[in-house]
Amino acid sequence: MRTTFLVILIFLQTNAFSQYSRYIISLTDKKGTQHQLSNPSTFLSPKSIAKRNRFNINYDSTDLPVSKIYLDSILLAGKVTIINTSKWLNQVLIQTTDQQALLKINSFPFVKKRQAVAFKPAQQAIPKFIEEITDLNKSAETINTHVNSLQYGNSGKQIQIHEGEYLHNQGFKGQNVSIAVLDGGFFNYHSIKAFDSVRNSGRIKGTWDFVDNNNQVQEDDPHGMYCFSILAANLPGIFVGSAPEADYYLFRTEDVKSEFPIEEQNWLAAAERADSLGIDIISSSLGYTTFDDPAFNYVYGDMNGKNTIVTRGAEFASRKGILVMNSAGNSGTNNWKFIGAPADGEHILAVGAVNISRQVAPFSSYGPTFDQRVKPDIVSVGWGTALINASGLPASGNGTSFSNPNIAGLIACLWQAFPEMRNDEIMEAVKKSGDLFSNPDSRSGYGLPNMQKAYGILEIERIKKNAATLLADARLKAFPNPFESSIKLIYKAPANGKIAIRLTDMSGRLILTESKQVITNEIYVFDWENLGILKAGSYIITYSDEAGTGSIKLVK
Repeated sequence: MRTTFLVILIFLQTNAFSQYSRYIISLTDKKGTQHQLSNPSTFLSPKSIAKRNRFNINYDSTDLPVSKIYLDSILLAGKVTIINTSKWLNQVLIQTTDQQALLKINSFPFVKKRQAVAFKPAQQAIPKFIEEITDLNKSAETINTHVNSLQYGNSGKQIQIHEGEYLHNQGFKGQNVSIAVLDGGFFNYHSIKAFDSVRNSGRIKGTWDFVDNNNQVQEDDPHGMYCFSILAANLPGIFVGSAPEADYYLFRTEDVKSEFPIEEQNWLAAAERADSLGIDIISSSLGYTTFDDPAFNYVYGDMNGKNTIVTRGAEFASRKGILVMNSAGNSGTNNWKFIGAPADGEHILAVGAVNISRQVAPFSSYGPTFDQRVKPDIVSVGWGTALINASGLPASGNGTSFSNPNIAGLIACLWQAFPEMRNDEIMEAVKKSGDLFSNPDSRSGYGLPNMQKAYGILEIERIKKNAATLLADARLKAFPNPFESSIKLIYKAPANGKIAIRLTDMSGRLILTESKQVITNEIYVFDWENLGILKAGSYIITYSDEAGTGSIKLVK
């Protein structure tokens, strides 16, 4: 009887092994690493190091690569291939059907656990992305191009719904901001005319296929190419992307033939590559909820920002200074309904979908997260989004996959304008600029961001950061001086109380007055606009607070 039981147990164990071919091996530590935190140049690029220094991001053990000694031991265990590794989660993705090798690996003292993540690679492509693509007329409607620096064509409405042209018209088109696009493939990106500009100027900085482990991404699924076009395409008068002059990295992490957690590990490996290269923004139009093997399926309780591999990886990326943006998901009309991973991450900017009339798309996934945080964070045009199709022609698509890159490109332009700001400061300004910021909901989150408003919020933050220099010899300063149509005042309160401010002309005629309760040593910025109607001449600002009175002479 005992012998029969053992035979059955071995059979069941062998059968379980044979179902899978790819596993994540979690490691206990990084002993034997060849790298040191005091010398980050051995595991991070100069650009990444400069970025860490600029934002005072410390190095820690998660930055160290996985121990080579452990990797060598895993390779020597049998017929094993290492697909990729994660230094942040200290784990290794392997491929093997060698049962004895798996048993040996499991016995290593440095192995914490083994987790199957995929069956054998599928041979037949299965449609995964549900976004609908509809062709548009090549000769597009040009929207207000006479007042814009870019001739948007079909993309005009989805740019202007965010007042994105405000940034473009000031010259902020994404220059020197790097964006990694993580997706399922970028079919024909190397030959489509809409990408001539980004290709010929050398702004496609790198490509990598984390599924097949090569640098070819142009022969795979077109979904990533659609998203890339929303960001980077440049056909003046027909279609212009939201960040037409940014730098790009195209990473294929998704295998459209199947749906397994291995793709989360690929996403994680790509995010770590982005960090090591010093990339600024991740634009990801991917999400994970259910899989081909129901044993891997998540439940709503997993959407808490902590459980899934991909969300944990996205949170690490955010901690390393990357602004991570992800589509909220297209589950609004199915049984799942809610956002997926990594959109559930606390520091991930999750993007839902609306149309150009600001109606929420029925398919756009619902929030909140399981732990009741606001999600999605913001919305953009993902219902009737203009893009470039696989033939290189203007088309329209539906899906949060498309709302995400549209706003991601504009945020890249915003960050270009304020390069000294951290990723969390950019995110906060974008949320505050949303039309629902004071009353977020489960479909739109903080709402539709306004780039001009976000710019103003960050401008005030910049003034506050420079307050020590600006207020070196006074407690209130006004600028610019001379002014044209607006004045900004920066003030540091000497004590708790109230400040009263008056703007008059030289005859004493009152033009504007303002008062505010203030707190000791806090910085306040007052923004006076619509002053263009004033006549040229001299004006006086007088102010009084707990420390006394003062005045500033201005010229228009």
